[in-house]
Amino acid sequence: MRKSFEHQLEDLNQDLLKLGSMVEERIHKAITALKNKNDELAQQVVENDDEIDDYQMEIEQECINLTALQQPVAKDLRRINMVSKMATDLERIADLAQNIAEIALELSASDYVKPLVDLPKMGEIAQEMIHDALDAFVNSNADKAKEVAQRDSKINDLDEQILRELLTYMVEDPKTVQQSNDLIFVSRYLERIGDHVTNICEDIVYIITAERVSY
Repeated sequence: MRKSFEHQLEDLNQDLLKLGSMVEERIHKAITALKNKNDELAQQVVENDDEIDDYQMEIEQECINLTALQQPVAKDLRRINMVSKMATDLERIADLAQNIAEIALELSASDYVKPLVDLPKMGEIAQEMIHDALDAFVNSNADKAKEVAQRDSKINDLDEQILRELLTYMVEDPKTVQQSNDLIFVSRYLERIGDHVTNICEDIVYIITAERVSY
């Protein structure tokens, strides 16, 4: 019975990793679509939203079934509950990537007020955070999860920098207001993605140490 339960837990872990990989890809596609004005890529992100939603719901159902049928002990129950929570954070990240893709579609016919350098950098940091956080999860590495959470400050700094720059453009040239506002939204979406990854890191630390932390 225990061996069967351990196999089910491992399947749950693998499903979470797959969801994480799907979400990483969505961020990459959304930011690439924005940077390169690629409508086809942006449309893929928008149209594939149900795939992420369905997979997150499958993971949630797995967690419910494991809890109800296996009556796991404290440590295993903690892991199952946190996997469900992490899957929810990943699904919300995917929603934010979809929002970015929708803005990419709106702006694809326009010349950008400035070269997009910092926004892609934010997206790259966010993708790396997701990848490394899930690596910390697989390897039960609380220290790595803490280190990944601390990278969120880089995203926050870039968000503030982008806001200052775009507000300057808006003041100097009212014609840039709409596009600058859209790009500020993209920056804020990426900042929120960083917050969700930080939540995931906190959950990983809790799984491993049973200690609640906040970054």
